[in-house]
Amino acid sequence: MERDTETPLAPPLPRRILQADPHNYRDKIRALQPGDHLELAAGIYSGNLRLRDLKGTPEAPIVISGPANGERAVFQARSGQNTISLRRTAHITLRHLTLDGQGRNASGIVLERDGDHAHHITLEHLTIKNYDASQGHSGITTRAPAWDWTIRNAKIHDVGTGLYLGRPDGSGPFIGGLIENNAIQRTLGYNMQIKHQKVRDRLPDMPTQPRETVIRHNLFSKAERASSGSSARPNLLVGHWPPEGPGRHDRYLIYGNLFHENPHERLFQGEGNVAIYNNLFFNNRGPGLIIMRHNDVPKALHILQNTLVTADTGIHITHADPNYPQQVAGNAIFSPNPLQVLSSIDIEANFTSSYEDTGQYLHNTSPQLRQLDLYPRPGALLRADPAPRVDHLPHFRLDYNHRPRQQASWGAFDASSPHNPGRKSHIGPQSPDDCVNC
Repeated sequence: MERDTETPLAPPLPRRILQADPHNYRDKIRALQPGDHLELAAGIYSGNLRLRDLKGTPEAPIVISGPANGERAVFQARSGQNTISLRRTAHITLRHLTLDGQGRNASGIVLERDGDHAHHITLEHLTIKNYDASQGHSGITTRAPAWDWTIRNAKIHDVGTGLYLGRPDGSGPFIGGLIENNAIQRTLGYNMQIKHQKVRDRLPDMPTQPRETVIRHNLFSKAERASSGSSARPNLLVGHWPPEGPGRHDRYLIYGNLFHENPHERLFQGEGNVAIYNNLFFNNRGPGLIIMRHNDVPKALHILQNTLVTADTGIHITHADPNYPQQVAGNAIFSPNPLQVLSSIDIEANFTSSYEDTGQYLHNTSPQLRQLDLYPRPGALLRADPAPRVDHLPHFRLDYNHRPRQQASWGAFDASSPHNPGRKSHIGPQSPDDCVNC
């Protein structure tokens, strides 16, 4: 089941509120108990933050936070040490912190490879920057089994890789995550990657029922600093689920995101069970999205009601397993090669036009975020037939702005208003660069 935040429950009241500063925070961390809320004073924290065998409970999570306003609590990286290191942790919330890598040999937040597991971790309102000594240095990484993580309202920029979730060999699965309202920009490699998964080792409390990893309302931009050649990477890549056992029926729900610019690669690559709907894809220097064999084959696919403006192929699907449902419909695609898909997939119910024709249909296709506005011009992209009902995809009948679809239209927006009404409150990252579509 999807974990939703439309009407989030009020967090439990803390049992104790504690204060710490750069001089004593490590002693305070070691003494935390379930239900504690540790408030870190503004200032420079030159040591790392080690969270080992620290566990809250569902009713009494442990919260570590910096000031919500004004001067920040800033953790500065040390070479050879990850700034925030997790091992065997659960029901922990980190919020309102800044992590500054200072270009050193370090990553930001890491669930360590020998950390066994970490679950029910919430990372919110964080700024993570300058972890860019190499493409392998990341903002947030999980190297051991991780489930029920929430990463929201973060600003991640000038890093090697934004989010790297899972291990390269397919172990250390990332399960049932919620990634929302983040702005991830200026990464050398991926803005975000979720690694493929091998058959999962069983751990206590690890989910065994089918789960959904939700990626929604984020900005993924590689307009600047993107690596080229053999080091080029998509903005977002999602790998396949386990081929058998728990997790084989898991799926990705990817909706309401802005995929912005990639001069050397596609905006998106995926395999496995993937639903992609109500997103914006803009790449005036290359292709849009590809569903392809990577470590396994594509399976259940639903690519619905997206708007794509791409200088190369819009949607490309190859090697999909025909024994699974595959649907491509309702999209508005402006591209020299809008659809390159398997002949077994029906593509009639899409609107396609040339890349040069966008000005007739969309308000503004400037590549600058502060100007880009892919909302339809008045009367454009209206469709005569109603969009089909799709009840198995949460929020499918809400548009990119997370507003109800009142009129049948092609692409990610409800086109009933003559001008873009903007995103619903609390949807999307805090507008970087006064971004209209963010």
